[in-house]
Amino acid sequence: MSIHMITMPKWGLSMEQGQVNGWLKSQGDKVAKGDEVLDVESDKIASAVECAFDGTLRRQIAQEGDTLPVGALLGVVADADDADADIDAAVEAFQRDFVPLAADSADAGPQPEKAQIGGRTVRYLKIGDGGTPAVLIHGFGGDLNNWLFNHADLAAHRTVYALDLPGHGESTKAVESGSADELADSVIAFLDDRGIERAHLVGHSMGSLVAMTVADRAPQRVASLALISGAGLGSEINREYIDGFVAGNSRNTLKPHLTKLFADGSLVTRQLVEDIVKYKRLEGVSETLQKIASSSFNEGVQQRNYRDRIGSLAPRTLVIWGELDQIIPASHAQGLPGDIRVHVLQGKGHMVQMESASEVNRLLNDFFGA
Repeated sequence: MSIHMITMPKWGLSMEQGQVNGWLKSQGDKVAKGDEVLDVESDKIASAVECAFDGTLRRQIAQEGDTLPVGALLGVVADADDADADIDAAVEAFQRDFVPLAADSADAGPQPEKAQIGGRTVRYLKIGDGGTPAVLIHGFGGDLNNWLFNHADLAAHRTVYALDLPGHGESTKAVESGSADELADSVIAFLDDRGIERAHLVGHSMGSLVAMTVADRAPQRVASLALISGAGLGSEINREYIDGFVAGNSRNTLKPHLTKLFADGSLVTRQLVEDIVKYKRLEGVSETLQKIASSSFNEGVQQRNYRDRIGSLAPRTLVIWGELDQIIPASHAQGLPGDIRVHVLQGKGHMVQMESASEVNRLLNDFFGA
């Protein structure tokens, strides 16, 4: 007898509940590990819940429109010949013993911290333990929450850090020039402050440019580079998006640009837009983003290009892209010199680490190795 429970996932540190948007599989369907079985929306983003087991979908406990706490029972996967009575007994036992995690519970897990580094406040999250650390570097206008679907899977194998770059998230908003060099130096200072001698650097979008610049300036600190939808590997960039993001300061002016980040614009939740609006209205943010944009993405052209040298920047390099990226074209992943692992994920957009989190996590963990 093999009866497995599908439960409400915890996407990110702040998620306490999710709403069921609909089932993608029907009761009685065969399902395999990795299959998407239902859509769930959290306060940050909507995404599909993947099955972790092979078998048959025997029960759909949660119904479309239900809002349920993290860990709540959504459905049951079992062998086709498992008795209905056994499944019903397992469901009854689960529901009887299930206790939702209290919002203020000590079991809520690691929370972001802040450090004073070089006269700046830096917010970061540390999760996991052991191994060569991985350091996650977000993109333009992002923050450490851009990795909320990736933290836990990656931290199952090693220490993982995610930080807010200067001018972003809850780190100090002021920058001097906003150049890639300045941002890279802030990452190196973070490594020094945390006592990280060598790390796998994972960069998304502008974070890839920053990661490559760290490797260029301090190669001995970089065990590998993983570049996701990376800036710095070609000249083209969607300047309309950059300008729109910098100029926008309301829901109506920002949402049309934010939907370009995803292949499926409906993944952009109201809360995600509201969070960006709050960030954009903080003192100093618009000026800082303008400086960074002017330094790295002037006139719709990326100002720094590591394409010809990517093979020599780090001992190993992985490139991941969403085929339908509307911000930086996926064609930048093609024809790279050197021994580079390249994966272009079909039907996904610029935020591929959120849209296809399980696949990206698998690729990263496989790439990092033991």
